[in-house]
Amino acid sequence: MKLLKERILKDGVVKAGGILKVDSFLNHQCDIQLYNEMGKEFRRLFPEEITKILTIEASGIGIACVAAQYFGVPVVFAKKSKSQNLDGALYTSVVHSFTYQKNFTITVSKKFISAADKVLIIDDFLANGQALLGLADILSQAGAQLVGAGIAIEKGFQEGGRKLRAMGVNVQSLAVIEAMDEKTILFAN
Repeated sequence: MKLLKERILKDGVVKAGGILKVDSFLNHQCDIQLYNEMGKEFRRLFPEEITKILTIEASGIGIACVAAQYFGVPVVFAKKSKSQNLDGALYTSVVHSFTYQKNFTITVSKKFISAADKVLIIDDFLANGQALLGLADILSQAGAQLVGAGIAIEKGFQEGGRKLRAMGVNVQSLAVIEAMDEKTILFAN
């Protein structure tokens, strides 16, 4: 997606350790006009019937919510910590966060995902694929159909995208970064 790539080049900052900082427009301060265009593009990329969008807190929520208006479906997000609000039966999965370098047990209430659902996962980043694998695990536990995964930015030089595609997941990323360092960001064609 040309608009997202241009914004990454203009405002993205590459930090040591393979971190791409896009907090000025994607995952701390949110550019809703950009989100809106991303939502339209996700709808174009996933014309199939979708009954729910699933994401993980926190950075995926805004993108998923804006995209959901084009699908006309609710958004469910996996929580990274158990709260007093979570009650009843839960789906859980353990995921390792590249950003935080720790494991989280993610949870989704069983009342929000069922075997009747056709689910699109949406997230801000795909690096090693741990968050998406955890969300896919939750969908498997529910017997729900994983239609695909819509990703804002994929780090194509990391294994996540390849791993998920090899598993048969329809992964559609709006910007795939082939290589990056503190001075240069190169996108895959």
